[in-house]
Amino acid sequence: MSSEEKKAISEKIELALEEVRPHLKVDGGDVELVDVTDDLIVKVKWLGNCQLCSMSTMTMKAGIEQAVKQKIPNITAVEAVNGIGIDA
Repeated sequence: MSSEEKKAISEKIELALEEVRPHLKVDGGDVELVDVTDDLIVKVKWLGNCQLCSMSTMTMKAGIEQAVKQKIPNITAVEAVNGIGIDA
């Protein structure tokens, strides 16, 4: 993937994350985009209360992954680099 393609995909991912951030921030949490791999795996980092939340796996699947895949359907997985994550 070229750097331009990666930048365009990252911008779309950020838009998707902006849609779910208000729900995370209500509970004192957040999520940060870390990387998009060449095989279209999105790496995110849980921040704040999301780091230790027992619901993070469900939030990843039902919230973040769904929002990202709506914007970029060819994303293969969304994973957290700090412990909790899911594969598609």
